[in-house]
Amino acid sequence: MIKKISYLALALFISSTTWAQFGLSLEVATENPSKWKASVKKTSDSVYTVSVVATMDPTWHLPSQKELGEDENGPIPTEFNFEYDADKLEKLGSIQEPQGITKFDEIFETNLTYFKDRAVFEQDFRIKAETATLNLEILFMICNDVMCLPQDQQRFNFKVQNSILQLAETKSIEVKEKDKVNAEALKLNLLGKSDYKLNSDEPDDSNLTIFLLGFVGGLIALLTPCVFPMIPLTVSFFTKGAKTKKLGLINAILYGAFIFLIYLLLSIPFHLLDSVNPEILNNISTNPYLNVTFFVIFMIFAFSFFGYYEITLPNSWSSRLDQKATSVGGVVGIFFMALTLALVSFSCTGPILGSLLGGSLSSDGGATMLTFGMGGFGLALALPFALFALFPNWLNSLPKSGGWLNTVKVVLGFLELGLAFKFLSNADLVQHWGILRREVFIGIWILIGIGLVLYLFGKLKFPHDGPIQRLGKGRLFAGILTLAFVVYLIPGLTNSPSANLKLISGFPPPLFYSVYEKDTDGPLGLKAYKSFDEGLKVAQEENKPILLDFTGWACVNCRKMEEQVWSVPEVYETIKNDYILISLYVDDKAKLSDDDQFNFERKNGTVKKIRTIGDKWATFQTLNFKNNSQPYYVLLSPKLDVLNKTIAYESSSKAYLSWLIQGLENFENKKR
Repeated sequence: MIKKISYLALALFISSTTWAQFGLSLEVATENPSKWKASVKKTSDSVYTVSVVATMDPTWHLPSQKELGEDENGPIPTEFNFEYDADKLEKLGSIQEPQGITKFDEIFETNLTYFKDRAVFEQDFRIKAETATLNLEILFMICNDVMCLPQDQQRFNFKVQNSILQLAETKSIEVKEKDKVNAEALKLNLLGKSDYKLNSDEPDDSNLTIFLLGFVGGLIALLTPCVFPMIPLTVSFFTKGAKTKKLGLINAILYGAFIFLIYLLLSIPFHLLDSVNPEILNNISTNPYLNVTFFVIFMIFAFSFFGYYEITLPNSWSSRLDQKATSVGGVVGIFFMALTLALVSFSCTGPILGSLLGGSLSSDGGATMLTFGMGGFGLALALPFALFALFPNWLNSLPKSGGWLNTVKVVLGFLELGLAFKFLSNADLVQHWGILRREVFIGIWILIGIGLVLYLFGKLKFPHDGPIQRLGKGRLFAGILTLAFVVYLIPGLTNSPSANLKLISGFPPPLFYSVYEKDTDGPLGLKAYKSFDEGLKVAQEENKPILLDFTGWACVNCRKMEEQVWSVPEVYETIKNDYILISLYVDDKAKLSDDDQFNFERKNGTVKKIRTIGDKWATFQTLNFKNNSQPYYVLLSPKLDVLNKTIAYESSSKAYLSWLIQGLENFENKKR
């Protein structure tokens, strides 16, 4: 009988900092860090107590026998199964276990009970005959803060002689020829060696890209009503108010340098977070609650840009800084002037910085990428003050402030609106709410684009808009460009080859998250074979490489990999189009057929009963890859060449994609 998955949740969670780099030897992962002993003691004339002592290595613990609730997840409870003749032995009560440690587990979000170091289990039996046999099989798993090993088995045999219960020599389970044949069928004749290395010499252009995007963001911020009018005023102050022309130039350049420095300093707290836990920024980026928060904030920013209200920092902050700038003077005073500009212009720069922050956190670059983005933004904002100080005649060429500045602000509002739904989409993808399927998301962007077109053509107005006498060339060009973009988006609503909008790849939900896509047995709608032999046959027929995925139904990091890494469009499309995916669940408790059940003899002489699908695939993994941790990924050719190094949990979608692509390249090289 198949037990419910929540009850049989297998905690195969692998920390990226420990296992993803695979610095540990593979043999360490296959050792069972527990030892078991049994004994018998007489408690009355006809009652005996069977004691089993489990000793765990440091940092490891044993789950209790406590069953989990229907909606709870956790490791598989320890299970004691006694076999005896009820006419000769009477089991008194249930097996007793120590109190153990009960605490809330943040991974499984429920209270779990477990034992550390040493645990004693006791069961009483009443003797009812002079001779009898008693067999005990223990099913258990051992866990630490990083992972749980697949369920293992331990056996003890007892006998009654002259009405005395005593420990007997453990009977060796017979391994028949059929068992040997089935065990031999699990072995793979791997042709390659897992000694590949990931390409590390590829240039990482992501930092340069985010720097350039930050620079563009800074240039856009210059064109807002909060910043643009400040340029001639500030430059004139430095060039005309200084004692000498040279000093005025130095002060203006210093002012620009301080603006650049201030925006760089804003990224420092994120470096502190990154040093405490390198995964924290990635966890933030995929946190559904934070993404929904970003969605709300961006909606607020958007309607602020539309002119319905102003978002400003407390006036007291800028007033105090302005006073310090005036009273202190010199270099320190100039610094406070730059800081005052940053605060006063927040209502216009804040949403742009928010986009930069959100984009950085949603990538794999973390704090370093954010620093590059902030640096680009600060540089773009600072350059005009230095350049116009060096070339004051350029001030005459600047356009006059006017209604066009408000137009820029409203356009930014529409952009903020579009970005807001991107964050809501992130949360929807992770949580599988099904609210923003790809077509729904694109439909919303089309509506936003139509709204922007109507605004640029003067058909839609906001509170601060004045009457439009005629459409300027800038408005007309921006309106036509936006209309062209809307037309480009329309095929994205269809179920056709044109629906793949490559120019905006990564912004809408991936193609598989579609209203047209039907659910499949694989994660994220992927076609996944649950049998290695079946998947291998398909790979040979289609001459495609295999992505062998050792996973578990309740493996936390397996779900993280699927939801946060496999869901990235480039990764998803590579797996779907270029690989045959074989997902083997090591905790699947579905029983094998009688013909497929067998006894597997380990190298140390002990025997493991292969009864379930999970038993089979866990043994298959350990036998062929000397590893029993999940998630665990192997790339194979149809001829069973190992195409790349094996990897475990990898939170970086970019690194995982590189690993997949290198496997494809190695596959093509072997075909030649």
